[in-house]
Amino acid sequence: MAEIKGGIGVEIEHIFPVIKKWLYSEKEIFLREIVSNASDAVTKLRRLISLGDDSARDIPDEGFRIDVVLDRDEKTLTVTDNGIGMTREEVEKYICQIALSGALDFIEKYEGEGESKNGIIGHFGLGFYSAFMVADTVDVLTRSYTGAPAVKWTCDEQGSYVISDDTADAPERGTSIVMHLGDEGEEYLNSAKTRAILDKYCAFMPCDIYFDDGEEKGEDYAPSPVNDTTPLWLKNPSECTDEDYKSFYRKVFNDYKEPLFWIHIKADYPLNFRGILYFPKINTEFESLEGQVKLYYNQVFVADNIKEVIPEYLLMLKGVLDCPELPLNVSRSYLQNNGYVTKISNHITKKVADKLTSMFNLDREGYEAQWKDIKTFVEYGCLRDPKFYSKVENAVIFEKCDGSFTTLDEYLESAKEKHENKVYYATDKVSQTGYISMFEKDGIEVILLPHLIDTQFIQLLESKKEGVSFVRVDAELAESMKGEGAEEIPAVLELFKAIVPEATEIKFESLKDESLPAVLNVSEDSRRMEDMMRMYAGMGQEMPSFPAQQTLILNSASPVIRSLEGKEPEKASVVAKQIYNLCLLTQGRMTKDSLKEFLSDSYGILSLI
Repeated sequence: MAEIKGGIGVEIEHIFPVIKKWLYSEKEIFLREIVSNASDAVTKLRRLISLGDDSARDIPDEGFRIDVVLDRDEKTLTVTDNGIGMTREEVEKYICQIALSGALDFIEKYEGEGESKNGIIGHFGLGFYSAFMVADTVDVLTRSYTGAPAVKWTCDEQGSYVISDDTADAPERGTSIVMHLGDEGEEYLNSAKTRAILDKYCAFMPCDIYFDDGEEKGEDYAPSPVNDTTPLWLKNPSECTDEDYKSFYRKVFNDYKEPLFWIHIKADYPLNFRGILYFPKINTEFESLEGQVKLYYNQVFVADNIKEVIPEYLLMLKGVLDCPELPLNVSRSYLQNNGYVTKISNHITKKVADKLTSMFNLDREGYEAQWKDIKTFVEYGCLRDPKFYSKVENAVIFEKCDGSFTTLDEYLESAKEKHENKVYYATDKVSQTGYISMFEKDGIEVILLPHLIDTQFIQLLESKKEGVSFVRVDAELAESMKGEGAEEIPAVLELFKAIVPEATEIKFESLKDESLPAVLNVSEDSRRMEDMMRMYAGMGQEMPSFPAQQTLILNSASPVIRSLEGKEPEKASVVAKQIYNLCLLTQGRMTKDSLKEFLSDSYGILSLI
């Protein structure tokens, strides 16, 4: 059989229903597309003026604007620009043929190979046809900057169009898109809704946009643009004050709380993107850590929280990113498999790490003041990304129980005489206050690690720092706390064996602090296992229980412990039981029944005094 070649044909009456219903997942994007095209038309004309085009020679590079006009009586929404406009031939080429982008032809003709194409959105193809998602009929009235006659193009929702010379309402130069709103578009006759869409998608477009909602205005009314054509991220950081950054933050995110600090990114070749990222103030650990990073394409809003662009562990950031190299109608699948996006993500990681280390090195006091707010972010970032850890490891600090701060290296250096390569920490200053006090009396610093993520973080540090271990204050005694001449007292040992569970080890030590009769330690490994099991159980998973490795240390230097040897057995047993229960209490290991019994015994002891 002979080889047959051909092309796929699409009948317009079949493609239009698809466009009307499925072109965009969010119908409101139609207004972004139409206004973007208008901004595109202005950008093109400005480019021609700068190139000295003959037809644009006498056109001043000023006074450019876009007008969005709502007419409830006529049920129309009109977008008008005074940009490049179109000739009849261009209308037939760019409007009558779906998805033929005029920007591509423009760039090829005027920009030349290797020249920047930034600023030309260029979807006067499918993007334009988004108007039919809300309109039954669309009129295009356009007059080219070249002086060619104006032309009118009218198309209904079936795809039938008419080109005519009925151009009485055509602009002096540029294009008007008149959308006759159908049932699908009636909601956009609400001026508040339409204004909200402009605020969302067009707030930073590079051409002044004016919105007329058709309401009567007073004589003194002076219209002003609804957008900011020079957003802060386009400026050089040296031109921006702290108040500029804070004001921009309040404006974009409606957040009354001031951000902790910010990072102004200006990446040139080969990445070519700009943005500002803010570390927000988090009041409590229970407050949402979900941030909001807005993605723009040449000042046109694309989407909120594109998680593929921002590393997962930095999603609590708020900010804006303007990425001209990404397509305007970007998809998640595109972002997930795009090398440019990966490079952006890596660059952001580097800038955040650089900012943290710079703050630590140049303003240690200010950095410490903000550490509680950024601590979780930094630890999570280190856990998720080894490269991030390597960049910020020297800027990681720890709060000590006395309120001061230290780095890991500083702590180890000061501790090498008493407990080399061991870091003692507490997770709760209140419940562990007895242990903390015991360590501090011996001149040993204790750091505070109160959050669940801290356990995972210190395990990371132990894997990175050879020989270094973290030990909770109730897990073991430091050697410097022990005196000489530890003596086992058999009678006392038997007394406690009758009280303490069999799985608990009992040993004697001579402690320097003679006022302390006994200490209950739970091994670090055992407690970490308990924490992990508790975490999984909280996630609804059934986990086996493991007995904790407990050691009851009796202080042979304590007068209370020594006195038990000569006491009446009954009284000695009551005192020993009280000592053990107090140890359980400081470890937070009392059950409801044991606590009830402890209170009853305590009241009984008081009655003997």
